Amino acid sequence: MSNGPAGHVARSAVRPNSETSRRAPIRTFLHSADGIPIDSVYDPGAVVYESLPDTVRTAARDLVFVIAHGFTGEADRPHVRRVARVLRRHGAVVTFSFRGHGRSGGRSTVGDKEVLDLAAAVAWARGFGHARVVTVGFSMGGSVVLRHAALYPGTVDAVVSVSAPARWYYRGTAPMRRLHWLVTRPAGRLVGRYGLRTRIHHRAWDPVPLSPAEAVPGIAPAPLLIVHGDRDGYFPLDHPRMLAGAAGEHGELWIEPGMGHAENAADDALLARIGDWAATAAG
Repeated sequence: MSNGPAGHVARSAVRPNSETSRRAPIRTFLHSADGIPIDSVYDPGAVVYESLPDTVRTAARDLVFVIAHGFTGEADRPHVRRVARVLRRHGAVVTFSFRGHGRSGGRSTVGDKEVLDLAAAVAWARGFGHARVVTVGFSMGGSVVLRHAALYPGTVDAVVSVSAPARWYYRGTAPMRRLHWLVTRPAGRLVGRYGLRTRIHHRAWDPVPLSPAEAVPGIAPAPLLIVHGDRDGYFPLDHPRMLAGAAGEHGELWIEPGMGHAENAADDALLARIGDWAATAAG
């Protein structure tokens, strides 16, 4: 796998609102457990109004969201920045680019080794002193937050999975058939590299990782929110329902009318509701 620059620290391209934040974001390269440099941004959040009750300000300081983007996304994509901008009203936010995406090193394994990237980001977020960490993942990132919470028990306080698959190798929709061509064919990987800024590993999974639905029972007792649009063009509603069934009583399912797929389809009102849910559910 290729490696990008390591140990570099740079000021974030994201600028805080001067009226609502007193500290600038921090940008650096983290390192996953297998040595991949992961481009990451910490935003301390915007909830510092003196007029807020002490309990609300304290809760916001204690809470940090770690956002896991979808396939072909990255920390600097406008839709990822919009998610961060809405959630920073509820607490601090960490965004990062998965391996093979944007300025991060390595090559994408489309949800397998990405768990190591998220683990590095969660540890970094916790290191800023936040008592509560909530992971929020979209599409591929949604599957990663589910598997991470099961494989690293006790490291997060709540999990939100948006537009995630429940099982691997799904090809039942045209977008997913195109995605499989992109990942499995040399020509597709060239399109990914030069057209989508996503470097995809040529090796097939070996072994096949734990599926999202198989991982979900291991998330308890951490609260889990599953969000899915009823117009998702990638994964039909049997996917979120399968995840919710596997979650049992510790999971909550929101089927959003008129919503499509992942970050681009999640409007500000939905993101604000997710922020409200997380602030309560994370304890």
